[in-house]
Amino acid sequence: MAELMELDGPRYGPSAGGDPDQLVILLHGLGADGADLIGLAPHWASILPNAAFAAPNAPFPCEMAPMGYQWFSVQDRSPEGMLAQARAIAPSLDAFIDAELARVNLTVDKLALVGFSQGTMMSLYIAPRRAPSLAAVVGYSGRLIAPERLAEEATSRPSVLLIHGEVDDLVPFASLGEAEAALKAAGFDVNTEARPGLGHGIDPEGLECGGSFLKKAFGL
Repeated sequence: MAELMELDGPRYGPSAGGDPDQLVILLHGLGADGADLIGLAPHWASILPNAAFAAPNAPFPCEMAPMGYQWFSVQDRSPEGMLAQARAIAPSLDAFIDAELARVNLTVDKLALVGFSQGTMMSLYIAPRRAPSLAAVVGYSGRLIAPERLAEEATSRPSVLLIHGEVDDLVPFASLGEAEAALKAAGFDVNTEARPGLGHGIDPEGLECGGSFLKKAFGL
């Protein structure tokens, strides 16, 4: 078994103080870091005042930028290469998730994963292969790794929201429909939000949509 890589990053909340009732783990995109995505937490704090947020840095320095991190290399973008890399990092990310749940003394049904781009890819890979099920996955501007394996390998089926800009020039907008089709075929409850005029990013409407989805998924 490969040695686990220790992940860490910034944390936020609960804004209401006291012990958290929910945990949201945010997974950043290529070339960014946890500090980039933890910036979503204050925007959601008003509707999730009792939620704790954590945003680990990916384990590898980014190959394409002088700063930032990556969950896996993009030198090999073949389906086989991406699957192999997701499998390799999954145990380390699972270990971080387990440690965060223990730290805040919550069960997995009080957990949501939120990803952006490469972070969405990891969220959609990790979440279905955990049991029992976490509450939800919100994925911005990402894609589904190994869709053909999902039905066979899924051990849980959390609710999923996918949000994607229609003019994304890094992860094609078609990835939204492809992921939606594969998830639905595997028995997932999937919601999607296409953002007209948006490139590879998160806009205010998408941010609001994600927060509302998390609130509902947590039963609030």
